Amino acid sequence: MNEIERLMTLMTGDEKHSAAATSTLDVIRVLYERVLDVSPETVGDDRRDRFLLSKGHGPMAYYAVLCSRGFFPEEWLSGWASYDSPLGYHPDRNLVPGVEIASGSLGHGLPLAVGTALGLRAQGIGARVVVLVGDAELDEGSNHEAIELAAALGLDALTVVAVDNRSSSYAVPGRLEQRFVTEGWHAVSVDGRDHDLLEKALSHREIGRPNVVVAVVEEKR
Repeated sequence: MNEIERLMTLMTGDEKHSAAATSTLDVIRVLYERVLDVSPETVGDDRRDRFLLSKGHGPMAYYAVLCSRGFFPEEWLSGWASYDSPLGYHPDRNLVPGVEIASGSLGHGLPLAVGTALGLRAQGIGARVVVLVGDAELDEGSNHEAIELAAALGLDALTVVAVDNRSSSYAVPGRLEQRFVTEGWHAVSVDGRDHDLLEKALSHREIGRPNVVVAVVEEKR
């Protein structure tokens, strides 16, 4: 058992979306350990990279990674989702250090990421904005509009990570990335458990176009 897995075992109780957490664990680990320029010391710096968890209904992996990086103490994990805990079943940006958005209602994260990238561009800040979405939530109309707008505006600071567990894509290879390519995005599909492949894909920044990384996770979540 590695350190992140140990931290996840501290969160017990009636959690309805633990499978959603395990499907995102490797992506979040790679982002915070190898890709994103953000730390507890820079969490208030306007120039920091931003990570937005749109798939906020399964935050166990997110909490474990934030804890491992020192954003909050380990003691918080054992009481998670209790009435007086800052760690809820959906992450709250006002309660949890390092959390950028309150999320869990599907279809909100990608539009918020587009707005964040636009705001940073207006300020002349070159920080990256990475948003993690589930494959099924891409059926939300708000995401269709966000995908089209991001490409039209050339938001190359924006990266979407779409966790493909074969539910919405129906196990059709290339189906998710084709949706983005059609609108003008740079797209790549990788094994969502392979840390080296994830690091390479997530570190890439296509000039003049937003980027999407489809992280394929075979287990249904």
